[in-house]
Amino acid sequence: MSRRGPTLEDVARTAGVSRATVSRVVNRTRNVDPDIQELVRRAVEQTGYRPNRAARSLVTQRTETVALIISGAGDTFASRVFADPFFGRVVSGAVGYLRAHAMHPVIMVAESEVAREQAVDYLGQGAADGALVVSIQAGDPLPAMLVAARIPVVLFARPDPEQAVSYVDLAHADGSRLAADHLLARGCRRIATISAPQSIPAAKDRLDGFRAALASAGISEVPVAEGTFTVDSGAAAMTQLLIEHPDVDGVFAANDLMAQGACQVLREQGKRVPQDVAVIGFDDSSVAATCRPALTTVRQPVEKMAAEMARLLAEHIQGTRTEPASIVFEAELVIRDSA
Repeated sequence: MSRRGPTLEDVARTAGVSRATVSRVVNRTRNVDPDIQELVRRAVEQTGYRPNRAARSLVTQRTETVALIISGAGDTFASRVFADPFFGRVVSGAVGYLRAHAMHPVIMVAESEVAREQAVDYLGQGAADGALVVSIQAGDPLPAMLVAARIPVVLFARPDPEQAVSYVDLAHADGSRLAADHLLARGCRRIATISAPQSIPAAKDRLDGFRAALASAGISEVPVAEGTFTVDSGAAAMTQLLIEHPDVDGVFAANDLMAQGACQVLREQGKRVPQDVAVIGFDDSSVAATCRPALTTVRQPVEKMAAEMARLLAEHIQGTRTEPASIVFEAELVIRDSA
C-alpha cells in the first residue's frame, strides 16, 4: 500500500491553526494575517504538503496559468519572433516573475485574424487567467478584443489612446535624445537615422525625439531611411543612406539589429566605425555586445519591464488592482565601441 501524502489537516496540526485557515493561505485568499501566512508556509515546508491544482482551481476559480501573446501580422511573423532577441528577453522577464509566484506561462503567437480569435476563445473558456500582450502591429485589434471579453490584460508598450488597459512602456523619445546628444558630443554633424515603421508608436517616438534633439542643436535636416527591425532591413537602409548622403558621419538606428546591419554595410564600403561613421542602436539586446564593433546603444530594460507587466497582471487577476495602470521606464545610454 502506498504511503499517503501530507494533507491540509497535517499542515493545520503542525501550524497550530484550523484547516480552514490553512486552506485560505494555500489558496491565496486575501485578508489573512501575514504572521499566520508565514506560520502556515513554514508548516507546508515542514510537512512537504503539495496542493492539488485541480482542487485549488475549484476554490479559487483560477488556473494559475497566464498567456503570453506575441501579436503581429504576416506569414513569416512567427519565424521573425524567434529570431529577434527582443522577444526572448520579454519571455525571460515575464517567466522569471511568474515562476517565482507559482504561475505558469503559455506562449502564443497571434499572426492573423484567426490566430487572434483563437487566443481570445482560449482565454474566454477559462484556460488561462489573463494575458500579457506584446504587439508590434499598428492598430492591432487584439488588446481591444481581450478587454471586450473581460479578460485581464497588460500590454508591453502604450495602447491606442482610446483603450483603457494597463501597460508598461519606455520613455522612447528621451532615449533617442540621449543618442543624438552623444553623436553631437563626438563631433558628428552629418547625422542620419534608420527608423522603424512610423505606424508603430514607439518607433515614431524614437524618430521624433531624435529629430527634436538635433533641431535644438541647429540641425534641421536629418536624412531618414526606414527599416523593419531586422538586420537585412538595416543593411538596405544604410546602403540607401550612403548612396544619397555619402558624407554621413553619424547614424542612429531604431534597434540593435538594424544597427548591426548598418555596421556590416559600412565595413563593406570601407568605412571605419566609429572613426568615419559612428553608429548607435537601441534596446541593448544580446546583439549589441556581439556586434563588431560592440554597439553603443540605448538600453531598454526589457526583462524588468516584462516582469513588471506580469506583476500588474497578477494584481488584476487577484482583484487587488481594478483600474488601468501605466508604468514608464527610463532609458539609459550604454557606451561601447561603435560611437
